[in-house]
Amino acid sequence: MPQYVDGFVLPIQTSKVAAYRKIATAASRVWMDHGALAYVEAVGEDLDQKQMVAFPKLAGAKKGETVIFAWVVYKSRAHRDRVNAAIMKDRRILEMMSGKAMPFDCTRMAYGGFEVLVQAAARAKAKARSKAAGSSKSKAGK
Repeated sequence: MPQYVDGFVLPIQTSKVAAYRKIATAASRVWMDHGALAYVEAVGEDLDQKQMVAFPKLAGAKKGETVIFAWVVYKSRAHRDRVNAAIMKDRRILEMMSGKAMPFDCTRMAYGGFEVLVQAAARAKAKARSKAAGSSKSKAGK
């Protein structure tokens, strides 16, 4: 069964990235506590692309803003739906959303759910190489 990913893109004032990091860190704990497989929030660093649509243009970023690119990984869409339903009842998220001014404009955030089309990971190869190297050393030591 293919995994499922929720993706987010949002513009944010560069002066508010530190405040956003605090919220994102707290949110990551909630998502992981409810069963998300992975949670990543990244801030734009190399965004000046000339040959394609740059993220700032895509996100409608204004002067003084950068872009947050984020994703959460789930086992499936059904798993995502269960996790998100639990999260919307979690007191930590409810407190985070209650009356506090967010460091970004929620109406400018893009969001969507995606079925994973292709997935590759370096960890599996590195682990296999490490295991093979370990067995070679043990044979050499005999």
